[in-house]
Amino acid sequence: MLDLKFVRANPQLIIDALASRGGKISLEDFLNYDNERRDILTRVEEMKAKRNAVSKQIGIMKQAKQDASSIMEDMRTLGDTIAALDERLRQVETSLEDCLLAIPNIPNKDVPIGVDNSANIELRRFGDIPQFDFEPLNHWDIGENLDILDFVRGGKISGARFTVYKKYGARLERALVNFYLNVHTSRGYTEIFPPFMVNSTSMRGTGQLPKFKEDMFHVEGTDYYLIPTAEVPLTNLFSGEVLDAADLPIYFAAYSACFRAEAGAAGRDTRGLIRQHQFNKVELVKFVLPENSYCELEKLTADAEHVLQQLELPYRVVCLSTGDLGFSSAKTYDIEVWMGGAGGYREISSCSNFEDFQARRANIRFRREPNSKPEFLHTLNGSGVAIGRTVAAILENYQQTDGSVKVPKVLIPYMGCEVIK
Repeated sequence: MLDLKFVRANPQLIIDALASRGGKISLEDFLNYDNERRDILTRVEEMKAKRNAVSKQIGIMKQAKQDASSIMEDMRTLGDTIAALDERLRQVETSLEDCLLAIPNIPNKDVPIGVDNSANIELRRFGDIPQFDFEPLNHWDIGENLDILDFVRGGKISGARFTVYKKYGARLERALVNFYLNVHTSRGYTEIFPPFMVNSTSMRGTGQLPKFKEDMFHVEGTDYYLIPTAEVPLTNLFSGEVLDAADLPIYFAAYSACFRAEAGAAGRDTRGLIRQHQFNKVELVKFVLPENSYCELEKLTADAEHVLQQLELPYRVVCLSTGDLGFSSAKTYDIEVWMGGAGGYREISSCSNFEDFQARRANIRFRREPNSKPEFLHTLNGSGVAIGRTVAAILENYQQTDGSVKVPKVLIPYMGCEVIK
């Protein structure tokens, strides 16, 4: 959420900055509600001051045994007016907050301007793209041929975009979770195992609600939502708290299952593991001092890259344009892994700096000194990385002529085998 005072003072700056995201943003409702709120506050303050002054006068009149009934009746009417204005103020403040919650973050000045992913800028590549002396298969065919992925039974027991992992497919998924957590915790991240359901306040704190409600799985009859990413519970661990600057930065890593309805994603990636309603991921979240957040974004991205380098999977890093940024992000790097069967790059991690956007929504602050005024810190998160997409990348890049799949060297101790046959 943006700072109300900043939006009020710089409406055209906000409009111009958000126009670069490719959408037309109107602040008319926000400015109208803000003006009405300030007008009500002024009127109520004047009325309460008058009521206090008259109350003293009534007390004096009563002591002098004078008739104060008409003045008291006027004060009762004034009290009713104040109560009505207080109620309207609550309504206006709710509407004002709703307006703020609907405004996306302002892109950082270094983000390339463009309406969609065609304006993304490739920054670097790692690894050699595999060359096959046979026609490479897509991961879903490899998984079915090896009997380690069962899309048919996943669909039978749940529906479209669900998969059953079997045998070495299940072991590979588990191996990657353990490998990723072991690597990240050795590099300064504290491991967390969070709940997979959160309340609506937590969803609002990280920006999923209210805008993306249709993309979430809601537990009917409750205030619970299945998490779309561990970013939600991890970030909200400190909601409503004031931290000490001396304790920052704080790094968390967490495995979780993730659940996404993705109502707007119909027709895309309907086969395979790329876009599932349920998938596993290791998430990285940081709480940092504002002046350090962009340095921390580079380090976060490097940490996500490191596990792919260990797996010897070819990938590239791109900086997202303004039109491709997520709602809450000020700047994002996508890591795209090469898919040998598909013959192209696919996103496997997004590493984002939200600046103080989430911290304002979740009210997460810090103090530089024991008695100093609390400030909003900066939050960052990145996939470290998506498990299912890693499985897909391993199957497609490590496939062999005979239909088997080599196991990446770093995973052999976790898998107990060198080849999946």
